[in-house]
Formats: sequence, C-alpha cells, structure tokens
Amino acid sequence: MERYIGKLLDNRYEILEIIGQGGMAVVYKAKCHRLNRLVAIKVLKPELADDADFRRRFHDESQAVAMLSHPNIVSVYDVSKGGDLEYIVMELIDGITLKQYMERRGQLNWREALHFITQIMKGLSHAHSRGIIHRDIKPHNIMILRDGSVKVADFGIACLAARNGQTLAGREALGSVHYISPEQAKGERADERSDIYSAGVVLYEMLTSRLPFEGDSPVSIAIQHFSAVPLNPREINPEIPPALEKICLKAMAPQISNRYATADEMVRDLEEFRKNPEIDFAYDIADLRGDAELDEPTQFINAKEIHKMATQDLYRDRPRRSAPPWKKAVLVLAAIAASVMVIWGLYKVILNSFSGNPTTEYEVPDLLGMTVAEAEKDPRVEGIFEIKVIATRNSDEYETDEIMEQDPAGGRMKKSDLVIEVTVSEGVPSDEMPNLIGYERVAARLALQNLEVKVAVTYADDVYSSADAGTVIATDPDRGETIHEGDTVVLTCSKGPQPVEMITFLNMSREDAQANLDKLGLLGVFIEVESDTVPAGYIVDQSVPIGTSVLPGSSVTLTVSTGPSEAVPGPDSGEEPDGGGEGLDPSAPLPEEPGEPDV
Repeated sequence: MERYIGKLLDNRYEILEIIGQGGMAVVYKAKCHRLNRLVAIKVLKPELADDADFRRRFHDESQAVAMLSHPNIVSVYDVSKGGDLEYIVMELIDGITLKQYMERRGQLNWREALHFITQIMKGLSHAHSRGIIHRDIKPHNIMILRDGSVKVADFGIACLAARNGQTLAGREALGSVHYISPEQAKGERADERSDIYSAGVVLYEMLTSRLPFEGDSPVSIAIQHFSAVPLNPREINPEIPPALEKICLKAMAPQISNRYATADEMVRDLEEFRKNPEIDFAYDIADLRGDAELDEPTQFINAKEIHKMATQDLYRDRPRRSAPPWKKAVLVLAAIAASVMVIWGLYKVILNSFSGNPTTEYEVPDLLGMTVAEAEKDPRVEGIFEIKVIATRNSDEYETDEIMEQDPAGGRMKKSDLVIEVTVSEGVPSDEMPNLIGYERVAARLALQNLEVKVAVTYADDVYSSADAGTVIATDPDRGETIHEGDTVVLTCSKGPQPVEMITFLNMSREDAQANLDKLGLLGVFIEVESDTVPAGYIVDQSVPIGTSVLPGSSVTLTVSTGPSEAVPGPDSGEEPDGGGEGLDPSAPLPEEPGEPDV
C-alpha cells in the first residue's frame, strides 16, 4: 500500500503516510490542498478490491458514515472514487484509542468510565436515529481526544438497517468476539440493541479491567456470550457503585428483550446516575439474565461452526433446556407461512410466463443533477418509473435538492421493479456564525470547533483596543452570517490599549498639564514644592521620563511650584524682624549692662 504515498487523489488529496490498518482498509494521513488541512483517507485494501462482497461492505460503510454528523462520531468529509480506487475522506483525529488508554491507565475509576460510556452512547444514539447500526463497537474503535472527548470511529461493518434487514450472507456473525452480541454470535439479525450489548461489554472492561468472557478460540468465546454468565463487576471491583453495575449488566443482558431498547434509554439512566450515584434503579440483576488479544482484529465467524460447538459442553455447568411448546408451535407456523409465500411466488412467475403480454424493458434515465420534481416530469420517467427518496446528505458537488445518487444507475435496463431510489443533496453543510466578541482567543476557537460544520480558524494581526489583550474584537464573517463546511473564519484579537509616549510637562502650567494628561488618558498626581526658579503654578518635575512608553490609565506624578520661599531679614538689612520691638519706643535709650549686685 506504500505505492499510494506521494500520490494526489482527485487532484486534491496528497497521500502522506500510513497511520492505521483495519480488516478491510488502510488509513492514510493526507493533505487536502483545496482547504489546506490534514485529513485521514480510508482506502479499500487491493486484495479485497476484486471481491464484490467486500466492495459492497465498503460502499455501505461510505453511505452509512457520510449520513452522520455528531460531536461523538468521526466526521466524514468526502466519499469518492478515483479509477479503481475507492476511498473515504475523514477528519484526522489527534488522540489515541480507548484500548490504548486502558492499557496505559490500567483499571479506570468509575467516574472516567461514566464519562466515556456516556459519550459513546450519545454517538450511537445519533447513528441509530439515522437507521445505522455500527455492529463492531469495541475499545479499538473508540477514539479519545486530548481534551477528553470521545468519538466513535470505524463503521467498518456498519449496515443500513432500513435497507439490509438480514445478516450478511445469512450465515456469518460479524464483530470482534470479545464484544460480540449473542444474536450476532448465533448468526441472527443485529439491531440497535446489539450495539448496546457491545457498549455494555466496553463499560464492563473499563470498570473491571477484565473482559467478561475468555477462551481458547474465537468460537468458544463467541458461544459464551449466549451460554455463560460473567462475574458481576462488583465481584471484581467492589468500589463500583451498585447503580452503575446495574446499567452495565442491563446493557449486557443476553436476552435482547431485557436490554435497553434504545441508546437514549441508556443515556437517560447514565445521566440520572451521574446526578445521583446513590440512585436505585427498579430492576434486579437476576431478572436481567433470564433463563482477546489486545489488538484483536474484526473477524467473520461461520454460524455453522458456532452451532456445532454449541452442542459441546461449554456452558459453565448450565443445564440445557428444551424449547417450550409454544416456541415449537411458532416455528411450525413460520415454516408454513414461508412455504405459502414461496408457492405464491412460483404461481406469479408461472402465470406471467404464460401471459400474452411480454414485459416491456425500459432504460433507466440519468437523473443526477435534477431535482425530484424535475425528474418526475421527465418523459423518460413520467408514467414509467417511481422515484423514491431514501436519504438526504450534504454535498459540495450538488446544489440543494439536486439528486446526487441513484440506484439503479442511468443506462441500466429494467422491465420490473421500476423504482429508482435516489439520494438528494442538502448542499454544503452550513451553520450560523456565533457571536464571539469578548471571547478569549482559545475559548473562541473551541466554540468554532463545536459547531456542526468544520471550519478552519485563522487569526488576523492583533490590534490595539480598549479590550483586554487576547480578547476577540472582530470576526469575519460577522455574527449571524451563514458559514459552510470548509470555510475559513478569521478572528481579530486585541493587543490591549495602545501605549502612549510620555511628553514633557516641565514649565507647563498646572491647567495645561491636566489637559494634556486627559488627552493621553493618564492619571495625574500633583505635589507642591517651593521653587526659586519656576513660577508658582508651573511644573517643576515629572516622575516618568520623557519618551517612555506607558499604558493609558497609568499614573504620573507632577511636581508643581508654589514660588520662592519667604526670606528672614539679616542684621544689616535695615528691616525689622517680624514682631520685634512691638510695644517699644525706638527713641528710648538702651538698657545698661547688668553689673555686680550691690552688697
């Protein structure tokens, strides 16, 4: 597969390196030159490309995952085909698998397990609401991002439940044996509750650091899922809250009717437990039971082999029970009904073959690029074909409401079942630009990453403003405008207030100094001193040197002159000292010097 490295697919995706391999495909790291971003590209393995069955599975996966858009599911950007190369373009995940996380951490505490399983179930709820069953839930297919969020990945054997109600080839049980549901292990039809069982096994492993069933071979492990009883999680780890143990074992109930009916039901119980870990759910563990290797690959197990081994003694000393009479009656009635349907079908075929009106053969028209209304009015369709919309999906190639896929393809000849199933474009995915003004730089980027559409984020040069440094002050596009998948959002952030250069206030009047301080946005602190050289009311000194850069709002101390000090007169000044001689006659003779006292 290294031969693809360095190649440019669809004149857009440059293959850089191999980053993973699965059961059917190789995953490459690539660069999208159109949107200038790194992506992951899943390419069908060449040894499987000639196998029609594997091509069909790969195509089903492409259709399935391209319909999904949820924070807990790996996003698909494009599904394409270049020559004999079929590939899917997905978001590149910066993180590790849940399996790798558990290997590093060992036994997870129940709060971590609750955090992860809740996100897993929310992702599955979204997929199930679109009629899509994963069928291979295991820690290897759960990605843990650096921020602790979870994304379900690798819908490698996912199926469209609405279009494929039977098991693959009617004989194969799909999934990884340590996590496979009992019905899958027996080769029966899988539905949403099969994913819930596998998620329950993942929760069991997170809580106990052990798998519920082990064995010498994949088949023996698979059989235990419907024939054996695992240890209760609290028997392995008593610190697990009883309510969380009940949630785990209800999800893992071997009887499909005893499990959660939907992923939403399990999410509700998880949320109730999160709010109140002491909650006691109204069901009993006994009632729920009714009557690998670390890098284990997805395997295909022949149901005949399982049935053969199921007759051996692998039941952990559980007695076998014969089917109740009512079940036998149901089976007999089902067989009779099937026989009637076969006979009726043969009758219709024979009747048609003897009729004198041979069926007309019609060429299927190419409807791609038309709207359904336009296609229904097309003379090649009107009165001949029925157009049935089976899905809608975003597309950057077809406009909104245009037919982007059809089955059968244009040019095919049909003389019966004159129905054309179409997928209609929803246009390029779009969302509304949120108001990010006032957000801190990192918070704004996270808000954009949480949008339904994936956008690139760039930053304009920061500018000075009254806002705090690092705060978003402008966006392009503006709030409320429509943004599309792959658009670039430009954020402009504040540098904070612009510094001002300190001017000279020396010999400036106090009034002029105050006016200049106000103009510069500075706070003035005035102190007064006497000065023989600077007139009263003028600035003598300033605390910040001239030319220094300061931020608006900074304080500056300015020294103001009060004028020269009052001088005290000397003996030769000809002036009388203040207050000297008060009440004396200047013409009076001076007093005599005191002499010796008389004896």
